[in-house]
Amino acid sequence: MLVGLRVDHRLLHGQVAFSWTSALGADCILIANTAVTNDNLRKTAIKMAKPAGTKLVIKNIEDSIKALNSGVTDKYKLFVIVENVKDAYELMTKADIHSVTLGGTKATNETKNISKAVNLTDEEISLVKELIERGDEVEIRMVPADKKMLAKNVL
Repeated sequence: MLVGLRVDHRLLHGQVAFSWTSALGADCILIANTAVTNDNLRKTAIKMAKPAGTKLVIKNIEDSIKALNSGVTDKYKLFVIVENVKDAYELMTKADIHSVTLGGTKATNETKNISKAVNLTDEEISLVKELIERGDEVEIRMVPADKKMLAKNVL
C-alpha cells in the first residue's frame, strides 16, 4: 500500500529518512530514480541514510512503474521518493497514484521559487498544473509538522 510519494532533489537524507518515514508509518522506501541505479557511489550514500528496520529498494522509473502496477509492493507500507517533478508526473500518470508532496527542489537559473524550498521550471509548473487538473493533490511541505500548503494556491 502506497503511503506517500515525495519529490526531493536530495532523495533520501535525514529529514526524509526519519521524519517522513516515521510520520507515514512506512516500512519500505522506494527510490525511483534512473540515474541512481547506475551510480554506485550515490546508491551507497542512500543505503547509509536508510532508517533501521526499513526495507530500501532502488529502481529506475520504468521498473518502479512496473512494480507499482504489478501489486508486488502491496504488502508494504511504501514510501516512494523521486528527485524531480517530471519523475513524479511519470509515476502518477502511469501508476495509480493521486497525491504527491513537493519537498526540496533546488534553485537554478531556470526555476521560479514557489515556496520556501520548492523551485520549479516552467515545464515543471505545467506538469504540476496538469496533475491538479486531473484531480490529483499536489502539496508542498518540508517536514510532516509543517502546515500542508496546496500547490494550486501558490501557482
